Amino acid sequence: MQKLKKSSKDRVLRGVCGVVAEFFGISSTIIRLIFFFTGSISFIVYLFLAVTLENDNKLY
Repeated sequence: MQKLKKSSKDRVLRGVCGVVAEFFGISSTIIRLIFFFTGSISFIVYLFLAVTLENDNKLY
């Protein structure tokens, strides 16, 4: 199983939506809209992923 790491190429804030989108094979815009419209529970999930996921360590 591939280890999830924050996206270094598709990031707006922390790269969380980019890595979730890559994992599911969909657009990161859709993931951002889902996080936006689902409210406080998705905010908690986002913060958890932002803290626990490792950086990709690729140069920009």
